[in-house]
Amino acid sequence: MKVIFHAIESQVPRVRASSWAANLGPSIQEDGCLFRLWAWPNVNIELVLEGEPSRSIPMAPDADGVYQVRVEGVGSGARYWFRIDGAGPYPDPASRFQPLGVHGPSQVIDHNSFAWKDTEFQSPSLRELVLYELHVGTFTTAGTFLAMIEKLDDLQQLGINAIELMPIADFAGEHNWGYDGVSPYAPAHSYGTPDDVRKLVEGAHEKGIAVYLDVVYNHLGPDGAYQSAFTPQFYSSKHKTPWGDGLNFDSEGSKKLRAYFIESALAWIYEYRVDGLRVDATHAIQDDSDPPFLTDLTERVHAAARSLGRNIFIIAEDERNERRLVLPSEQDGYGFDAVWSDDFHHHMRHRLAGDSDGYYRDFDGSTESIAKTIRDGWFFNGQFASHPGHARGTKPDGLSFESRVFCIQNHDQIGNRAFGERMSSQISYPAYLAASALLLFAPEIPLLFMGQEWAASEPFLYFTDHNEELGRLVTEGRRKEFEHFSAFADGTRRDTIPDPQRKETFRLSKLDWTARQGPLHAACLNWYRNLLHVRKYLLSNFKFRLCQALNDKMIHLQWESARGRVSAVVALEGPATAQDEAWTDMALCFSSEDKSYTSDACPVIWQSNVGKLNLQRAGAVVFANEDFAPIVRNIST
Repeated sequence: MKVIFHAIESQVPRVRASSWAANLGPSIQEDGCLFRLWAWPNVNIELVLEGEPSRSIPMAPDADGVYQVRVEGVGSGARYWFRIDGAGPYPDPASRFQPLGVHGPSQVIDHNSFAWKDTEFQSPSLRELVLYELHVGTFTTAGTFLAMIEKLDDLQQLGINAIELMPIADFAGEHNWGYDGVSPYAPAHSYGTPDDVRKLVEGAHEKGIAVYLDVVYNHLGPDGAYQSAFTPQFYSSKHKTPWGDGLNFDSEGSKKLRAYFIESALAWIYEYRVDGLRVDATHAIQDDSDPPFLTDLTERVHAAARSLGRNIFIIAEDERNERRLVLPSEQDGYGFDAVWSDDFHHHMRHRLAGDSDGYYRDFDGSTESIAKTIRDGWFFNGQFASHPGHARGTKPDGLSFESRVFCIQNHDQIGNRAFGERMSSQISYPAYLAASALLLFAPEIPLLFMGQEWAASEPFLYFTDHNEELGRLVTEGRRKEFEHFSAFADGTRRDTIPDPQRKETFRLSKLDWTARQGPLHAACLNWYRNLLHVRKYLLSNFKFRLCQALNDKMIHLQWESARGRVSAVVALEGPATAQDEAWTDMALCFSSEDKSYTSDACPVIWQSNVGKLNLQRAGAVVFANEDFAPIVRNIST
């Protein structure tokens, strides 16, 4: 065995057109493997290689505190640990794979051994995106990366062009809803291997589907986060989050921490060819530095996109409605390409499901408010909001529609409910079709949550697999979260909230794909498929021109071109009637009352000569002028 100490540059390397070399973690070379680790200065670091017998090898730091050593004869599959001043052994904070879980040894991965078939895939533009959020562990019965590949045809036929994976960074236990990750470079071992991720990405690209990944840089999970063992500067001494001490993005030692997370983001792009990132809860990242970490992050991701010549977008989840998030850095912005906008969801939940606790009390669900939200991209643009207790939001002047992401369901808005109920389980089927049409005719980027397209009845619950002691605290904390909700004021009622630690809670959250064969589910799937195909046609041939409340029940959305118009009228409840002389040259194309979409149709009354429409219940009607009506009808069938 030959050991060679090797000095390297400690900061994240700038991207290059031909290749990218990670600065942290193991790197296979012709004569062995180079191990690199960021750690506190003036400590004794040992690389521990598993084997018969195991070997301990001292590592030397460079001037910036990156410890490294090159070991001959070590290659892909080797398992290793680190010791710090004799303590440990600990897994690698930049591990690319934890085959035995986050408490086990790290494994060397050869990222260059995978033979990519397609190197020409280009993600759809922001304007074209239709995001489909999913949880790998519950998306299929097997709950693996490889099992997902079998469902890509279904998503392609539906009209999905981008899947968004909930966090896959490895976590403690065998299942987790995703936001307790502790290994930000390593895919969860319970879902499969790193090459399985690559097979999934390649399979998606072959179907014309981009792959986005949800990453979490506001906290690490409560079990298995060994980063602070290597440096006490990992956590902040001045910032707190709902999950404990904040990450140190702005104090002594923060330069290395920022590089650590930025390299993690770039690793997913370069080593796995993902097409975009969704950054979790950016409002919870507390950072007083200039420029802030988030600006550094977006600039590096965009630099990678330019270097690779690919569409690679980065999207923020942020509740503040701050236009700064999607402004470029030269305009004092953070540089995100888009941001989740929850206001649309909240208005729809209040209107259709009656939600009024917590932040829902600031949303009235009126057609006027919903139409305003669609026109502006969010509702609150500086008004006082009672839930945070202060003014919320900024004016969206100059922002594009595609800089906001809309949904009627997502993992948070379902999983954070006590019983994980989906909207489709809580409102009438006609109202669900109406809400779906409103989402897909709006110009913002639509996001669907897995199974939404067939009105899946399975809940999506909050589930964990922590050790017994931590698990007990998680269960207690989960139930305590709901004590301020009127429905759970009674402690006995709170005790009925599913225990996150029970394996049954995880099992109940798995999608049942066979349910799509049921008449109602098949009809709903047909509705979504046809709406998505019509949306694609609209994006290619029209511009969004109009969204208005017609009355207290109906909303009108219109797309226009030089040759004509395509409109949707959505009734959130019925009976509802609207009339407009401008509709007299329009022809009915299809409606949610067609037999393809429902089993108990209520006739739609359309009087084209006077431009009058009547719906007996909630639903949606699509019509167009005579030049386009035959085309839209053909697409929808």
